[in-house]
Amino acid sequence: MNIFKTLFTLLLLISSIASAQQEIVGEWKTIDDTTGKPKSIVEIYKEGDKFYGKIKRILKEEDRSKLCIECNGEEHNQPIEGMVIINELEKDGNEYEDGTILDPENGKVYRCKIWVDEDNPKVLNVRGYIAFLYRTQKWLKV
Repeated sequence: MNIFKTLFTLLLLISSIASAQQEIVGEWKTIDDTTGKPKSIVEIYKEGDKFYGKIKRILKEEDRSKLCIECNGEEHNQPIEGMVIINELEKDGNEYEDGTILDPENGKVYRCKIWVDEDNPKVLNVRGYIAFLYRTQKWLKV
């Protein structure tokens, strides 16, 4: 009977570790800082040991065909819808960091850190920063 308790506990531990690593994976609704209205759906996914996010859907119909005219490099003049904006985040405890996030509105790339809100697992805190200056948005689980 003791071996069953040990195996059950081990299975629970493994399953909770696996789900904790995937808690940011999925679709998140972004909110416009100015209007407070939903702006887009970003899909966060894992490739290897790193996490990425792409704009899966722009919610405002007239903005869907917009290009990233302010972007540099490969993203310049590319469609914003479908663009990978979060790159190479790594899990560190309850946070994901050491990656970057692109703001397609101004073409700037910021260092990035994201974490699930402790009080509400359906809220994702997304922070873009340069040195000590930062902005944190709250994205909502779809």
